[in-house]
Amino acid sequence: MRRERLLTEARELLRQYPDPNGRPPLFGVLIGIKDLFNVDALPTRAGSQLPPKAFSGAESAIAHKIKQAGCLVLGKTVSTEFAYFSPGPTRNPINPNHTPGGSSSGSAAAIALGLCPIALGTQTIASITRPAAYCGVFGFKPSHGRISIDGVFPFAQSVDQVGYFAATLDDMAFAAPYIVEDWQPEPPATPKKILIPNGDYLQQADVSSLENFHRSLDALSAKGLELIFDDLFHDIRQINAQHKSLIAAEFALNHHLLFARYEDLYSEHSKALIDEGRLVSSSELASLRELPLIFRQRIAARMQELSCDLILSPGATSTAPSGLESTGSPLMSLPYTHAGLPTLAIPNGHDSKGLPYSLQLAAAHSEDEFLLDVAQLILSKLS
Repeated sequence: MRRERLLTEARELLRQYPDPNGRPPLFGVLIGIKDLFNVDALPTRAGSQLPPKAFSGAESAIAHKIKQAGCLVLGKTVSTEFAYFSPGPTRNPINPNHTPGGSSSGSAAAIALGLCPIALGTQTIASITRPAAYCGVFGFKPSHGRISIDGVFPFAQSVDQVGYFAATLDDMAFAAPYIVEDWQPEPPATPKKILIPNGDYLQQADVSSLENFHRSLDALSAKGLELIFDDLFHDIRQINAQHKSLIAAEFALNHHLLFARYEDLYSEHSKALIDEGRLVSSSELASLRELPLIFRQRIAARMQELSCDLILSPGATSTAPSGLESTGSPLMSLPYTHAGLPTLAIPNGHDSKGLPYSLQLAAAHSEDEFLLDVAQLILSKLS
């Protein structure tokens, strides 16, 4: 069925654009789309047991946008249930006995397997960066608001962010103008100084990941890049807790009607989050919704004070854990997602079991173009 659909769509593309010189920029490029995005003729289930009619609606803005750019939708990629913690059937292509991460599990795995060059995902805590890290691919989460969430089943709108995966940084950069709103290409950039957040935040990573991270820092320093260590996230435990309360409250609101009708189809993970979210009062939620912007402004002020325009940290707290019951810890990505900053996961070697390590680059809000551009320099310094 998929083969026939794709062949039909490919023939229609050729009919529309017979002249190669007039074809759209992503003509014929296959793309995977996470099962949270509405796509015409493809059912949405949000990784759940709920029927597709529960998620019916207009095609998502980003799906329409990439189709207009010439993409062919390979298919829907597996999401954890409602983009939360209950895993789907996807395994890690590097080692099938390990998690691929979540919640954009299928998108990261599809890129790692070479099924398509680009795949869309979403992130509310670490759902792009972590599976990219675990599967050894690139994962780009643009600034909050740079890609429309219209037509994407919500987790927590205050911090939901759309991004995408690619096997190479060149593919990532090539696709950016056709995925990210108002993309403005920049000339090659060099970071002034790179901020390394240490303290309790960094100590959330395991010993092996920290050793890999510090080897990378030594390499970058030896190549002439200036690193500034700072306890940027000194209150990380409080930030973690506030983010969890915010997303739980919005998750509960988003599922209010669906849960009343389909409660027996929800996993225990999702039920527990709804219960937690229901404990947040409307006044408390209003206050929680103000915190991401305040946190973003605090980070921007500190970066300016230290003359830093790039932040560097591990892509995940560890390499992909064994087993498929969990999707791993999201804590390395949480503060960046909370602040809505653009981030990029970069593959960075392997552990003794052959599982990928990753680095996570972040820049100030709306500095997405700078982030992708300067990543080329960081890669060259690490090679």
